[in-house]
Amino acid sequence: MSVALTRRPGLARIKSAGGPLHLICLGFAALVVLAALLAPWLAPYDPNGVDLGNALAGPSPDHLLGVDAAGRDTLSRLLLGARTSLLGPLGVVAFSTVAGTAVGLAAGWRGGWLDSVLSRSTELVFAFPGMLLAILIVSVYGEGLLAPVVALAIAYLPYVSRLTRSLVLAERTRPYVSAYQVQGHSALQICLRHVLPNIAPIVLAQSAVNFGYVLMDLAGLSFLGVGVPALTPDWGRMVFDGQTAIQHGYPLSAILPCALIVLTVVAFNVVGERWADQVARRSA
Repeated sequence: MSVALTRRPGLARIKSAGGPLHLICLGFAALVVLAALLAPWLAPYDPNGVDLGNALAGPSPDHLLGVDAAGRDTLSRLLLGARTSLLGPLGVVAFSTVAGTAVGLAAGWRGGWLDSVLSRSTELVFAFPGMLLAILIVSVYGEGLLAPVVALAIAYLPYVSRLTRSLVLAERTRPYVSAYQVQGHSALQICLRHVLPNIAPIVLAQSAVNFGYVLMDLAGLSFLGVGVPALTPDWGRMVFDGQTAIQHGYPLSAILPCALIVLTVVAFNVVGERWADQVARRSA
């Protein structure tokens, strides 16, 4: 994917885009993030508070979204689960974006043997499914958020590095790069102060799209029982726990977290793709 960018600072070119779908998705994503940040104050009950005598009760004034098979308040678990469900993808995207950008920048700028070594290394990572890598690491180190985050960060790094490499190769042919080289600027100065700001918007747009996919991957791992521990509020784990409720004819505790996962993934994908489209139109 290659975008011909102008020489103005890249981040300054991104402005708010119109369109009802984009605005709805942007608003929903912001609402989910805000709910995750304020979850400890918004949750009406302890998310792990067990009340077996009230298990599988439907919505009521005391429990607006009902309770699960263990008698835990569904609304409280959804709010606190947003924190875990967003924190994991944030860690994966942050690491893969920083490391992938550094690898792609070095490969695209230096070229030669370094480009060959880095490109072949990322292709090897592509050949190994990220979910399988996460399951293997979790089987060694046990349940928790750290192991799958590290595994998926490694799996998503090539997506960012290959995109960055292609953008850097295009930027190297621009006249401004030759002008700075003639003026005696070092390669590091040109890359960090001029090339990187120009490719940053499209890299960040890709990271926004990756965020949604990582959220889905981590939710899938939790649903398989190899993600976060059993008592940790998490949307994927709630879907896993809700299987018992579905069997007893009370699907709400499983449907709600599943719907939030789908809507959040779609929201981040739409926002990321719209961001990329805005960069392409402004640089055309």
